[in-house]
Amino acid sequence: MKLLYAPTSPFVRKVMVCALITGLADRIQWLDSAAHPINRDARIAAHNPLAKVPTLILDDGPGLDGPGLDGPGLDGPGRASQALYDSRVICEYLADLAGNAHLFPPAGAKRWTALTQQATGDGLLDAALLARYEHTARPEDKQWTAWREAQLVKVQAALATIETLAPSLQCVDPSIGDITLGCALGYLDFRYPELDWRADHPLAAKWFAAFNALPAMQATLPHA
Repeated sequence: MKLLYAPTSPFVRKVMVCALITGLADRIQWLDSAAHPINRDARIAAHNPLAKVPTLILDDGPGLDGPGLDGPGLDGPGRASQALYDSRVICEYLADLAGNAHLFPPAGAKRWTALTQQATGDGLLDAALLARYEHTARPEDKQWTAWREAQLVKVQAALATIETLAPSLQCVDPSIGDITLGCALGYLDFRYPELDWRADHPLAAKWFAAFNALPAMQATLPHA
């Protein structure tokens, strides 16, 4: 398998953590890319029409050993590479491939809890990324302060929810919900240290300190 990734992406980190937990990391070839909200990377777009990372190219179907990564995304005449995206799909694929039952619990209350927690973490990240792009990708004369502040309100609301969830979050046999929330908090440390989110969320901070110490989290710390 081949993964188009960026070392600073929290959504890529989700996938990397799942790959390590499921024991599949050694089966993945990590291919750096230049994902950007405006400037499309043709290497990603050849396999994902959204040109976003993470994008996983499978090795059990057409399009994996030919010129697809360097050319138009083909592995022979008229045969497109088989790819999976986004992080939610890739993480569940890895869990299924490894026969891991705790990342994505089977149908029932635990599954819906894990998926809702994943949605909370993904939503926090979506808002945090939009707020960041407002300053880093948009020209200064076109930046909208109220828009950025509205995104950060969503971040704060998600943090309040994580604080209430913290006593039930896991470090042993984590679900995709635990992993996503952990990656979300890690992203705030990486890109928004000024928020000082721990000050008003002591329970979340206590859980994150233990969760972030896990080998899979330490091995995937974001770096510029």
